[in-house]
Amino acid sequence: MSKFLIDCDDEIFPADNARALERAMDGFVASDIPLLIEFSFVDEEEIKRLNAQTRGIDKVTDVLSYPTLDNIKGQPIRAADFPYDTDEAGNLLIGSVAVCIERAKEQAKEYGHSFERELHYLLVHGIMHCLGYDHMTDGERAEMREKEELILSKLGITRGDEKGEEQ
Repeated sequence: MSKFLIDCDDEIFPADNARALERAMDGFVASDIPLLIEFSFVDEEEIKRLNAQTRGIDKVTDVLSYPTLDNIKGQPIRAADFPYDTDEAGNLLIGSVAVCIERAKEQAKEYGHSFERELHYLLVHGIMHCLGYDHMTDGERAEMREKEELILSKLGITRGDEKGEEQ
C-alpha cells in the first residue's frame, strides 16, 4: 500500500483538502515508500511561460504535470529501485503539478460547476500524469478518466453531483 504526501500552498488548497486527497490516493499504487507530489498554483502569465518553455506551446493552459519517474504506470514503486531519489525525510518525489488558478475558475464557470470541483479534477489529473497515465489515444483517455473518477469519487466529487457536471 502506498502513502501519498502533498506539498502545496494552503492558501489556495487548504491543508484539510490536501489531507483528504492524500487519503483518497493512499493504496492507489503499490509502494513501500511514501510518494510525494508538489502542487503549485500560478497565474496565466506563469503557466503560459512554463507551457512555452517545457512543451513549446506558447499559450495559457489549465494544468501542467512534471513527472520525475519513468515507466511507473501500473507498476509497484519500490524504494530499492530509487535509492538516490528520496528526500531527507525518506519520501520519493513522483512529480510536480502546476495549476493556473484563473483558468480553473474560468473552466468551472464554463462547465457549470464549482471552483472546488474543477481544482480537484485538475490536481487529480496532474497526479495521474505523474503516475504515467496519459490521454493521447481513446483507450488511454478512457483508462485515465476511470482512474480520475475513482479518486474523485473517494472525495465525494462525482459526475452530475451538486458540485457540477462532468467536463
